[in-house]
This record gives sequence, C-alpha cells and structure tokens, in this order.
Amino acid sequence: MTRIVRRTSEFEGVVSEQLMVEGEDIPPYPPDRTLTTVGTPQPRIDGAARVTGAARFVHDLTFPGMLTCLVLRSPHARAIVRDVDASAAMAIPGVRDVMHAFNSKPVPFRGEPSLFRTEVQFAGDEVAAVLAETEDAALTALDRIVVEYEVLEHAVDVGDSMRGDAPRLKDEGNVKETLKHDRGDVDAALAGADVTIEAEYRTSAQLHNSMEPHGAVALWDGDTLTVHESTQNIFGVRAGLKGVLGLPFSKIRVKCEYMGGGFGSKNNIGKYTVLACLFAMKTGRPVRALLNRWEENVAAGSRSQTLQRIRIGVRGGAITGIEHFAYASAGQSPGVSSPTNPTNVLHDIANVRTRSHAVQTNVGNWAAFRAPGHVEGAFALESAIDEVAAKAGLDPLALRRKHADVQRDPYSGQPYSFKALARCYERGAELVGWSRRKPEGLPGSTRSRRRGIGMASQTWSGGGTTPAYVTVHVNPDGTVIVRCGTQEIGTGTKTTLAMIMAEELGIPLSWVSVEVGDTVMPYAPLSAGSLTTPSLGPTARLAGNDALIQLKQILGGLLEVGPDEVRIQDGRVIAGGASMGLAEALAKVGSYTVIGRGQREPNPENTLIRSFGAHFVDLEVDTATGEIFVH
Repeated sequence: MTRIVRRTSEFEGVVSEQLMVEGEDIPPYPPDRTLTTVGTPQPRIDGAARVTGAARFVHDLTFPGMLTCLVLRSPHARAIVRDVDASAAMAIPGVRDVMHAFNSKPVPFRGEPSLFRTEVQFAGDEVAAVLAETEDAALTALDRIVVEYEVLEHAVDVGDSMRGDAPRLKDEGNVKETLKHDRGDVDAALAGADVTIEAEYRTSAQLHNSMEPHGAVALWDGDTLTVHESTQNIFGVRAGLKGVLGLPFSKIRVKCEYMGGGFGSKNNIGKYTVLACLFAMKTGRPVRALLNRWEENVAAGSRSQTLQRIRIGVRGGAITGIEHFAYASAGQSPGVSSPTNPTNVLHDIANVRTRSHAVQTNVGNWAAFRAPGHVEGAFALESAIDEVAAKAGLDPLALRRKHADVQRDPYSGQPYSFKALARCYERGAELVGWSRRKPEGLPGSTRSRRRGIGMASQTWSGGGTTPAYVTVHVNPDGTVIVRCGTQEIGTGTKTTLAMIMAEELGIPLSWVSVEVGDTVMPYAPLSAGSLTTPSLGPTARLAGNDALIQLKQILGGLLEVGPDEVRIQDGRVIAGGASMGLAEALAKVGSYTVIGRGQREPNPENTLIRSFGAHFVDLEVDTATGEIFVH
C-alpha cells in the first residue's frame, strides 16, 4: 500500500524535507549471496556505438528544412540597450526573423520578465536572436544588427562588488545571505584557544567546457513540441518549457539520447532552448540553436568565484571553534551553492559559526560544477586546518583524526548510515607513507626542489532520492527492455541499469537492452549531485523483482510447480530437478507480456546517507620554474 511520508533529502550538500510516496520495498541481497553480474567488470553496452560514431548527439541531428538560430551578445559587462535596429539584417537573403526586446512579446524566464534584458548584465548577455536558412546567413545578419548601448559601471570581481562604492547591481543590494549556521559558543572557543589563525582565501571562477557545447533542436508539428536537448535533466527542460510557453506536459517531449558532458552546467533549461522553440512554433520548421566554443565560455555558466574568511582555534591538540564567512559570485543567478557546507558537516567541531552569501556580479550565470560549493569550501576549510596545525606544531592528520570518529552528523544531528573517514585516513597514510612526512619537507628537498606530503578531507551526499521509476518488458525469447527517463551523460548509466536487471532476473547481460533519454518514459531525476545510480539502481532492482515474481508464477504454472520452486539462473529455468532455457519456456506461452515496474522508495527515516573520503599526495615543486611533479 502506498502512502505519503515526509523524509529528509539531500541534493548537492543541501538537506531539506520533502513529501514522498512510499510503497513496498524489498530487502537487500544477503551478504552470503554470490553476485554474477553486479560487481564484475563488464563492457559498456553502448561502448561500440560511441567509439564507432553511431551514437547520435544533438549536434549530429539534421531535419529537412531545418533553420539556424544564432544569438547576438553584448560586448559590455553592463549597459542599457537604448535601441536595436535589425533592418539591415532582415534584408540579407535567407534571414527569416530577428527577435529582440523591442519587437517581441516579453517571454518570462527564470524570474525575469523577458528573455532579452534592456539592461544587459554581463559581456555575453543575449541582445537579439537571428533565424536564418543557413549558418552563414545568420552570421552575416549578426554583423548587420546595430545596437545603441549606454555603458554603465560594472563589477566582475566578488571583492569589487562588495565595496561600499560599488555600483548597485540589484535593488536589494549586491550581497545576500543564503545560509546561516550556529552551534556552540564560537567567540568563547576562540578566546580560550591556545593558537588561532585568521585567513582569507580566494578561488577563481571555473568554466565547464564540455566536449559537446550546449544546444537544442526544436520541432513543432502544430500540436506537439519535440525538443532534442544536450541536457542532464530532460524533465527539468520539459518543466521549464511548460512554464515559459504555457503548453501542457502532454504537448512537450524532450529527448536526449547521448550527451557529450555537462558537469552541472546542463542541469537547467537555457535561453537557447526557448529561442529555438519560439522560432519553431512561429515558422513550423525545425530550428537548431547550438552554442559555439566562445559562447560556452561566456554564456554557459561557471563555478563561482569566492572570497572566504576563516578564523579557527586549537587547544589541547583539538579544534575548539571555527568561524567561516563565504562570499560567492552568483553572476545573474538568484542563488548560489554554499561554500560553508563542508565546514558545517565534515568535521565534528563543537563550536561553529558559518555564513554564506551570494554576491551579484557582472558575469554570466552561476552553474553547478562538480560538487558546487563543496570544492571551494573544502579548499578553504582544509587549508585553514593545515595552517593552524602548523602554527600549533601539530601533525595535520592527527588533528583531523580528533574529529573523525563521531557517527552522527553535527549539522542535522542524524546518525550516518555508514561512515569510514577514520579508515580512509588510516589507509591513505599507509599508502602515501605519511610517517616520512616532515614539516620542512621530505628528505632530499633542496632550495630549488621542494618535496612534501599533504592531505585533505572531503564529504558529499550519496543517498539518491525519490521519485524515480523504471519499467522492464520481458520478451517471449527471454530478452528484456529496460525503460527509464534518465539521461546517459557518459557515466555508464545504461550499463549500470542493465547489470542490475541481469542480476535480478538471472539472465546474461547481453539479453538486456536499455532505453533512456525521453520524457515519454517513466520519470527520473536529473543526473547531478551523485543522484543517478543511488536513485535508479534500487528502482531497477524493484522493477526486475516485480517481473521475476510474474515470471515465476507463469513458469510455475507451466511446469506444474509452486512459484517458490522456480529459479532462473544464467538464462535457464530450474524447477523440480528439471532445467530448460528461458526462451524455450516462454515460447510455450506465446506472446504473453511481462511488464515489471519499479518505484524508488524513500531512504530510511532519521538516517543520513553521506560519503566521506581523504586525499593524500606526494609531490615535488621546482621553485625556479613552478613545475609540479606528482610521485
């Protein structure tokens, strides 16, 4: 029986409560079960398609009559757009349309009233869009559009935007607090410490530069919109288009068969997607809107630049308290990931004060980038721990070990499902030879060649989420087709689902086909935040188990034994001392279709599923050239 329950869920370091649908789960495999497919090396089921070029990416798609959409972008970091004259562009042969703020109906996008701002906010901001028969015609048209700008003061650096004399980029100000956490008495802890440090750390923006740039191809048949998108979130794109265009979900189909990298930058709908759809619906012809490599660097989002200030104190060989204030560039986004999350959760420290802030700057959108917020925050936190350890004359690994063994999350108070950080420290120290470490460097270091050993800790979410659904169709010859509306972003999702299904059904991996990347399939979450396998793996097993129960009932009736007496192993049906191929058995019942369904169940109540790790490095630096050699 299904019921609505409230559970905590974690996504990219942020824990929140959500309503979830709970059904019937199945127990995990017993520890003594020997797995035949899961846990064994297997070739990727889509490997041949990828290396031979048979895999089709969005950039490979062509349709009869397809038009090209290109975007004119602002050369200024901040300016008022006074006028746009596209008359010369429209006169070019092959140009079908030009869209800009002064000639088109406002289309709301991400909380703003229009796709085109009349005050551009970064160099690369969208000013106009051209639709043409060919890319050459569109490029020529971009050069013929005349824009009148009134250039304004701007701030592209976090520190500059925080200054009192900085231009005001938002009515509410340039700095907004986004996350606050307090526990214990930090001021007393720092005042009573034997050793304290105050440090400031800066991290730069980072660009994703996926092998396949962002892009979409839109088709409109007069009733239904079909969008091929290079995305990590097909259902998110569908939801975004519904909000912008007002179409019902039944009239929007988003597909992503293969995609060439995203790293977080393709988690959400882009303006290029909306432009392609608007032009397709206006003309009735397919439209492609693909970013080039330059646009990837100016308009596809980035990891935030940060400025972080930390105070930390040590007494009696342990950390007594820490204060961590972080300021992260949000660019044009309303929010940003919080660099203080690692400080809140990584080490069990009694006295903690953290504040995260989003800082408006004249750069492009913030975009999730491989553990957003955590990478920047862990760098500052772990650097500060190293600095205070050095000042106190402590081994930095020994200092961290003082805060590693507690099996309860210091931020939420929930117990961990599993935590082995102390074991990571032990194993890493053994492998790198930590006992050789000297504060002044390893033996053999010279003034020009310095060699040393260092380490740092990390934590990240890893529990998966709901909702997620998988179906499996068993064919009369014993082969199966797994369907799920997830995205294969290159991490091996299709192979993972196939392995789990083969294991659950007792059939060879080669019998399993997997279809993903289409919103007509069962819902799956976005492929980000380490969600995919933890969300879909249990779901696929539930779908396989549902199909297996049905198969055992059918085969039991066929062989005149109880369902519990039937076993499927290596594609063969074993029951009552008899054995026959699954295909042979199913052939006897003709085209009867077995469809297994799986629904992801919520994680255990009042338990936090989190991953931990430690990184150790032995490296040498040539102080004259700056070259780094990792040993």
